[in-house]
Amino acid sequence: MSQPRPYIAVTPHRPAEPTGAPVLLIHGFYSSGANDWPDDKWGEELVHKGRAAIVIDLPAHGSSARVGDTKSATTTRVIEAIADLVAKEGRPVDVIGYSLGARLAWSFASRHPGLVNSALLAGLSPGDPFAVIDYKAARTFADEGTPPSDKMTAMIVGMAVGPDKDSHSLINLMEGLGSEPFDPGAEAPKCPVLFVAGSEDQVAGGIDALEAHATGARTERVPGDHFSALHGQEFRKAAFRFLGLN
Repeated sequence: MSQPRPYIAVTPHRPAEPTGAPVLLIHGFYSSGANDWPDDKWGEELVHKGRAAIVIDLPAHGSSARVGDTKSATTTRVIEAIADLVAKEGRPVDVIGYSLGARLAWSFASRHPGLVNSALLAGLSPGDPFAVIDYKAARTFADEGTPPSDKMTAMIVGMAVGPDKDSHSLINLMEGLGSEPFDPGAEAPKCPVLFVAGSEDQVAGGIDALEAHATGARTERVPGDHFSALHGQEFRKAAFRFLGLN
C-alpha cells in the first residue's frame, strides 16, 4: 500500500479578471509561505498585475501538517501533492521557488512539464545537504541536546531543533527528501528557467553550474546573502521581469 501524499496548506490570491497564468510560490526550509512571500510584496502585487498567486506551506511548515514519518514526505510524495494542487487550477503555472523551494520546483517542473510554463529557481544549491546528514545524531540532538560532531549536520539541524520547534517533524521531512537526493543530471526542467542568487550567497555560490542541465537557462545575481537576497527589491524586480510584469 502506497504512502499518502502529505497535506499542503494553500493561501490563494486571485484577481477578478486574470490576464496570465497563476504563479506558484514555494518557500525555503524552516520558513513559510507568509514569511518568504509577504502578501504586500507578492500576492497583492501579482493580483494587481492580473496574476493569481498560489502560496503554499510545505509539510512540517506553516499551516501544513506535521510529518510523522520519513516515507510520507519523500521528494516524490511532496511533488505529487504539489502537482495535485496545481492540476486543480486547470492551467499551467509559472513557479518561483527559493532554496528548498527551488529544489522542489526543479523536480516539479521536470516531472510535470504539462503543469509548468516557466520556473524561477533562486538560492538553489547544486548539492543536497539533506542527503548527507547524520540523522541518528540529528535525533539525538533533538532529544538530548548533544550537538552532532559532523559540521554539516550541526549546521542544518541547528535550524530545526529548539524548544519552540516541532524538531522531529522537520527532521522527518529532511530525511524523507534526502532519501531521493537532488540530482540535476537525472532530471531537468524543459521550460524556460531563470536562476537567481545573492551576490554573497555561499549556499547558492555554484548555481551557475546548473545552467548546463536546463537548456537556455541563465543566471542573475542580486544583492544579498542567502537570507537577505530573497527579501530584497532587486530579487522581486528580477522575478517580475521574468514573468513579463515589469
